[in-house]
Amino acid sequence: MSFHFTRNRAALAIAGLLLAAAAPTAYAGLDAETSPAPTRGTPYVETQLFFGTERPDGGPAVTDRQFTAFVDKEVTPDFPDGLTVQNGRGQWRDANGKIEKERSYELILLYPVTAAGAGDRKIEEIRRAYEKAFAQEAVGRVDDRARADF
Repeated sequence: MSFHFTRNRAALAIAGLLLAAAAPTAYAGLDAETSPAPTRGTPYVETQLFFGTERPDGGPAVTDRQFTAFVDKEVTPDFPDGLTVQNGRGQWRDANGKIEKERSYELILLYPVTAAGAGDRKIEEIRRAYEKAFAQEAVGRVDDRARADF
């Protein structure tokens, strides 16, 4: 019995060493940094804008009709190739420290990296126009690099 036990123990030890040595290689294939990025599409910038609808001054909330008119007037002329609007529910801490929960809109824009300078200027104009038109403290913005293929 002791010979059988020792042989099994030795086999387990060898198997453990082999697994330990192979583990880094197996997990390396899962590492996103070493995996090649997809090359399909053209380099684009993706900008997400977050528009709240409640007015800090207590006025009526921005309606769907008002937001659509804003997009038609302020966004579409500068980004005529397309955009996406999604309805949302959001929250944020206002300038007075109060947590505000409100209906919101997310606007997604994709534009070529080569147009990033002009796109940035136009987006900042859109943000300021919304803040002014609807008495908002801020319009949230997130930018990320993307590859797009249409």
